[in-house]
Amino acid sequence: MNVRPDFSKNSNHAETAPAFLSVWDMHAYYGESYIVQGVNFNVHEGEILALLGRNGAGKTSTLRAIARTGSPQVTHGEIWLDHQPLHNMSSYEAAAAGLGLVPEDRRIIPGLTVEENLQLAQIAPPIGWSIDRLYDLFPRLGERRKQEGVTLSGGEQQMLAIARALARDIKVLLLDEPYEGLAPVIVDEIEKTLMHIKEQGITTVIVEQNAVRVLQIADRAIILDTGGIVYDGSAAEVLANEELRAEYLAI
Repeated sequence: MNVRPDFSKNSNHAETAPAFLSVWDMHAYYGESYIVQGVNFNVHEGEILALLGRNGAGKTSTLRAIARTGSPQVTHGEIWLDHQPLHNMSSYEAAAAGLGLVPEDRRIIPGLTVEENLQLAQIAPPIGWSIDRLYDLFPRLGERRKQEGVTLSGGEQQMLAIARALARDIKVLLLDEPYEGLAPVIVDEIEKTLMHIKEQGITTVIVEQNAVRVLQIADRAIILDTGGIVYDGSAAEVLANEELRAEYLAI
């Protein structure tokens, strides 16, 4: 008789540093749909975590729940960032505490130039990277600073969305499908940027369907299936484990 493998634990993964972002027993719903079902995980400071799974597994819902967006509705559990409890905060309060969410649709503000989008992000403290520093990180944005943000290419809009998050003083960058619709050469640029952000000590959690690409830059991976975690361990192990990838990622 075939027994379904249990990838919920990874004996090779050791907690070598205190958790920086912790999610404990989180449950969340869209209406009556039970989307996030008792999720627990820790992320260490400066780590890149890939949050993976098939469509409908609960990845984006988990990311939005951490960011306190109000949808899905979190009904139980705790979220801690750098010793601060986020689970009773609004999305604005969580952002002020250090969470920076870049949603899948990027939400570039129509009618505003690139520079105005960045300036708006800094209208109230805590202020993060200076606009000049952001242009150093994304030279294309500097070249297009007077161009309306929504007229940029898809890759440039993604750069602007990440830059806008960094314009705040963030501790954790939450990215939802940052590679979607982008040419491989643009994905290369985004990945170089994410590695630079990691070097600055910022923690990053990435939801991404292009699992192979994101696993190549991630330190750890969590795989969700029907709202629960089935794997939490090294990204390298997921790349090396064909059975795991076929079972839960269809790759």
